[in-house]
Amino acid sequence: MDQAFSRHVTSPGWLEEAHAWIHVRAEEAGHALAGPIEQRRVRPWSTQLVVPTDRGRLWFKANCRSMAFEPALHALLADVAPDQVAAPLAVDPTRGWMLTADRGVTLGDSREPTLADWRGVMIATARLQRRLVDRRDAVLATGVPDCSPETVPARFDALLDRLASLPTEHPSALDHAGATALAGRRDQLLEAVARLASSSVPVTVQHGDVHPWNAFADLRVFDFGDMQWAHALEVLSVPYGWITTRSELAWDDVLATYSEMWSDVADPRDLAELRAATAFTQPVNRALTWWDSLEGATDEEWREWGDMPAHHLGRVLEA
Repeated sequence: MDQAFSRHVTSPGWLEEAHAWIHVRAEEAGHALAGPIEQRRVRPWSTQLVVPTDRGRLWFKANCRSMAFEPALHALLADVAPDQVAAPLAVDPTRGWMLTADRGVTLGDSREPTLADWRGVMIATARLQRRLVDRRDAVLATGVPDCSPETVPARFDALLDRLASLPTEHPSALDHAGATALAGRRDQLLEAVARLASSSVPVTVQHGDVHPWNAFADLRVFDFGDMQWAHALEVLSVPYGWITTRSELAWDDVLATYSEMWSDVADPRDLAELRAATAFTQPVNRALTWWDSLEGATDEEWREWGDMPAHHLGRVLEA
């Protein structure tokens, strides 16, 4: 694919191919189309199509190259935890395509999330993490990035070099001062990696983007395109940002609920130290997600989202 992802998935040829696949897979699943397919959303990393049928609405999703693992991963999660993740109706792992049944409104669209809602989301998140701890090989076989602690230093070096070498006008360019400051935190990053690598809390699936629009009203999480194989506590970063900047809820109460899910392997002091260590590793891993997801972006899309890789890598300075 030579053209940008968003242009490719809005081209007549691609849409014709996708519609044909949807028709066949929907019929195989016992659904008859009941109206025109609508392309509801297009981003540099994915597109979603709405499919009306005689048995309710279906959703088709196609991912960019770096997130093309999601259909195979979703199927794996549904196999391991069918009570938490509904099985897709059809997947094409090679093309990064997936067809799913509509599971209702998201938490964010249904109501202003309460403390009980957030607690429920974090319980569901931790429960899924615990169920996948022993499935490393199967998870990585789907194409999920291995972002375990030991891999972070090399990733940090590569991203730092890459962003520091960009033209100054590039949205993700790091200036000399920023690059120097980040390089100065490398020893602390290595200490954090060592702490996480020896942790009693395991490396497992890390959703990467837990927020009210990536959870259904029944509090089960979905949208696994940002998932990584990483230290479990890295999953707290996004909820912390949402709750502390977009609500009046008590973050400590949400944190306590999530921490209780790991209380059999780590005490509160250990968890606090580990969470502090993930403040070094999670920004590096999050920067990778953003950089790779923009690989096929247009110039306009780079202008809109292109500062995110540098923004997240720069959060190492706040750790």
